[in-house]
Amino acid sequence: MQTIFNTIKTIALKIDHAIKTEDLGYSNTENSSGEEQLKLDVKSDYIVEQAFMEVSIVKALVSEEKEGILEINKNGKYTICYDPLDGSSLADVNLSVGSIFGIYEGGLKGENLVASAYIVYGPRIELMVATKKGKPLHYRAQGEEFNLIGEVSLDQKGKLNAPGGTQQNWSSSHKNFIDDLFAKGYRLRYSGGMVPDLHQILLKGGGLFSYPGTSDKPEGKLRQLFEVIPFALMYEQAGGKAINSNGVRLLELIPEHPHDTTPCFFGSDYEIEALKKAYGVKA
Repeated sequence: MQTIFNTIKTIALKIDHAIKTEDLGYSNTENSSGEEQLKLDVKSDYIVEQAFMEVSIVKALVSEEKEGILEINKNGKYTICYDPLDGSSLADVNLSVGSIFGIYEGGLKGENLVASAYIVYGPRIELMVATKKGKPLHYRAQGEEFNLIGEVSLDQKGKLNAPGGTQQNWSSSHKNFIDDLFAKGYRLRYSGGMVPDLHQILLKGGGLFSYPGTSDKPEGKLRQLFEVIPFALMYEQAGGKAINSNGVRLLELIPEHPHDTTPCFFGSDYEIEALKKAYGVKA
C-alpha cells in the first residue's frame, strides 16, 4: 500500500507542475459523462495512468474521465478509482483544485474500499491519506518531499456550511435545513470544488458539506467510486459521518455502474444528525 501512496506523491508534483504551466483551455474531447474536457483534465488523467502502469500491485484503473475499466496488471491486487483533477474549471481563476483516489480490493463497492487519498493544489500542495486504521494523515509538500503534519480529527460540532447544487433546484426541505444552519451562525464556505471545500471542513474541525438530489439531478452530481466513497472513509476515520439522503452510510453503497452518482452529505456528528432529522430519516 505504501507503494501506492508514494506513487500518489509523485503524481501530485507532476499535476501541480501541469496546473502551473499547461494550457488551461478546453480540448476537443468529452469525458464519460458527455462533459467537454479541459486540457488539464486530459493531461492529469495521463499523468495518473502512466504513473500506476509501473506499480505491479495495481490490477486496474478506473478514471472519472474515461468509460470502463483499464486492466494493467493481471496479478495485481488493487483497483484504483480516481478523479484526476476535481474542480478543474476553477484553475483558470486561480482557485484550489484537487485529485481524489479510492483504493479498492475486490469488487467496486463501498465495503471493499481499503484506503483513500486526496491532493489539494493551492498555495501549497497538501495530501491527505486514510486507511481503516487510525485517523487520516495530513502531509504537506516541501520541495519534492512530503512532510507529515499530523493526524486530523473532526469536532462533534462545526461552524462551516458548504452547500452544493443550484439553489433553485433544491427541495424545500433541504433549503429550510440549510437556511436553519445559517440562522444558527454557520459560515458559508463553498468554492465549487469538492476537494478544497471538504479539506477546509476537515482542517477547521467540522461543519457540513452537502450535495443533495435536486430537481435537475435527482441522483446527485458527485460520483460514488471516484469522489463520494473515498471521502466517506476520510470523514468516518476522522470521527465524522457520511451518508446519503436516506441516511445510508456512503461506505455501504454498491454502484451498479462505475459512473453512478448519489446525493451525499459529509460532516461532524451534530450536523449529520440534524440533517437526518430534517430529512425525516429514522435512526
